[in-house]
Amino acid sequence: MTMKKIPHRIYLTEDQMPRQWYNLRADMKEQPDPMLNPATLKPATQEDLYPVFCKELARQEMDAATRYVDIPEEVQEFYHMYRPSPLCRAYNLEKALDTPAKIYYKFEGNNTSGSHKLNSAVAQAYYAKKEGLTGLTTETGAGQWGTALAEACAFFGLPLTVFMVKVSFEQKPFRKAVIQTFDGNVIASPSSSTEAGRKILAENPNTGGSLGCAISEAVEKAVSTPGCRYVLGSVLNQVLLHQSIIGLETKQAMELIDEYPDLIIGCAGGGSNLGGLIAPFMQDKLTGKANPRIIAVEPASCPSLTRGRYAYDFCDTARITPMARMYTLGSGFMPSPNHAGGLRYHGMSPILSKLYHDGFMEAVSVEQTRVFEAATFFAKQETILPAPESAHAIRTAIDEAKKCKETGEAKTILFGLTGTGYFDMTAYSSYLEGNMSDYIPTDEDLKPGFASLPDIPQNQR
Repeated sequence: MTMKKIPHRIYLTEDQMPRQWYNLRADMKEQPDPMLNPATLKPATQEDLYPVFCKELARQEMDAATRYVDIPEEVQEFYHMYRPSPLCRAYNLEKALDTPAKIYYKFEGNNTSGSHKLNSAVAQAYYAKKEGLTGLTTETGAGQWGTALAEACAFFGLPLTVFMVKVSFEQKPFRKAVIQTFDGNVIASPSSSTEAGRKILAENPNTGGSLGCAISEAVEKAVSTPGCRYVLGSVLNQVLLHQSIIGLETKQAMELIDEYPDLIIGCAGGGSNLGGLIAPFMQDKLTGKANPRIIAVEPASCPSLTRGRYAYDFCDTARITPMARMYTLGSGFMPSPNHAGGLRYHGMSPILSKLYHDGFMEAVSVEQTRVFEAATFFAKQETILPAPESAHAIRTAIDEAKKCKETGEAKTILFGLTGTGYFDMTAYSSYLEGNMSDYIPTDEDLKPGFASLPDIPQNQR
């Protein structure tokens, strides 16, 4: 009897798509520590968030009890334009590695933003429009989030201002052009258009910027503009909620082919794609149904999990946001202007930080030349040019598949391919021409960031 071969791509039908998001916190026996109001150092309330976020998103941010949240019909209809996304079996990669491992990846690049970011962007724009807001602000690093939010805001008729990290603004002009195509206003950050930006430029005129800087400017613009609110593409609880659509689809697709991953790998910057991919599998782990290994992969140049501190910190450089307890390099940390654009945030999602701190997942860091080595190797086998961020997960998936070859174990490996790298050709050219170098901060380099951590009792433990 011959076994039926698993297709290269496994798709759910629209009718099979999840109609609810999954809230991972509902199954966490120990919750992440609450956000703190920086003025009082007391736990932030839902109402404290209203000047920054629209009310429904503030509610989702604070909700740790509701296990499943209905996806609004309007958001489901938008999803149907590009979802469900495929679960792919990497047969050619397996063959090239001569590994007994089975390798799957969830591909999120089938939309104009080229990434998973649209999953949360459409939800946040929908809730803002429903509340009657007249504009949104945000930041973007590599540009995927800015592009996705511009798409969503154009669809719902909302003006958008995007503060783009200056080094990415200069490295990726075509990202800027796509955002502008969808009527988004793009400003290189730090800029002279906000008080926070002017202060940062006065202290460091030649800075390439950071996500922390851009967040400061976007929040300031939002709270000082009537009818405007701020939205964020990663880190926050609400974002991981929306991104759970990735993992829910993945798990359903794997069930269709009678598979379950032994190992789940995702790149980690702020935590949006990783949190979304692992959500239902982490639920199994938390409830004792299964015990997959889960690995977060971050750039060696911005190692918040592997070398950061688990402490309360501000989410932005100007220190105007609530404080979150997370793994952080300090809100004053200025990352190297390398090509891991979307993974340059100084901190990590409080949910993922707590899970990592409690031993439910692992973390590794990798240098960017090894990342691009994996990216080009993968592209030649699977024909998809991966985003540099995604290639961090590919690097570790390849390394784990090689270990399987050494041990003879036929493990099932799942990783997240968060998007495409077509706006990252400067980075690919740098690698292919031999001009790319690796930067790993020394302990001395990390000291100023740690010194900037807020002086509160929790951080002294």
